[in-house]
Amino acid sequence: MRISLTTARRFFKARTLTLFGAFGVALALSATPAFAADTPTLKIGTATSPQIEALKVAAREAKEQGLDVKIIEFTDWNTPNAALANKDIDANYFQHIPFLENAKKQGGYNFVAIAPGTIMKIGLYSKKIKRFDELKDGATVAIANDPVNGGRGLLLLQRAGLIKLTPGIDYRATTLDIIDNPKHLKIVQLEASQLARSLDDVDLAQGYPSFIKLAGTTDPNSALLFDGLENKNYAIQWVVRPESANDPRIRKFISIYQHSPAVRAALDKAFGNLYAVAW
Repeated sequence: MRISLTTARRFFKARTLTLFGAFGVALALSATPAFAADTPTLKIGTATSPQIEALKVAAREAKEQGLDVKIIEFTDWNTPNAALANKDIDANYFQHIPFLENAKKQGGYNFVAIAPGTIMKIGLYSKKIKRFDELKDGATVAIANDPVNGGRGLLLLQRAGLIKLTPGIDYRATTLDIIDNPKHLKIVQLEASQLARSLDDVDLAQGYPSFIKLAGTTDPNSALLFDGLENKNYAIQWVVRPESANDPRIRKFISIYQHSPAVRAALDKAFGNLYAVAW
């Protein structure tokens, strides 16, 4: 059968559009990284906290995109780093830069932070007083016992006007840096995750809203004083071993966490105005 030149041109144009249409679909599909069926499960470690709900939301979204993610919850702040070093997990998400640097120094870890997460407020809480000037002479105050978060607590006590520290000292402050303690406060140091449960036993305590909420000991919003959310040094970090810094599974999961409206809704539900995003 013979066809005219005009018909041939029309056929060629239609065929070209069809091919380019298929090519466009292929490009659109390739924009979302695909993972093979045998891609290993990504294991993310975190410490017990309401943060875990947002991580679980991100894991469900990752599953829908072909990436299997397992969220592993630890009950303390030491095991997530030990597990990462032992390759029991692929990444952890629970610590800020000062805590990480101290952990690397003390544990000899070779880790890198590859992306920021949320910044969480800390506060000074009490079930016995409503104002700092109600603290009696010799009152007991609890702060975190690790070098970094303890220093953060001491800085907050200084902001409250309860103590004075060595001029210029930062989060590395210790009780040895207290140069003035007019109320003769008795400062006790406890594991950070246990501070929320100390409120019945002490007059004032450094507190983390996430642990306060888990313990149910008081209203997380009821701190007498909060530190700010502007210091991104205190942003929780995604931490990995150096060889995993560009692992596409980890990068994909972080992207989901940072950009998912459902994850943000979970964070809002858990923390309200007690957190900010650092990315």
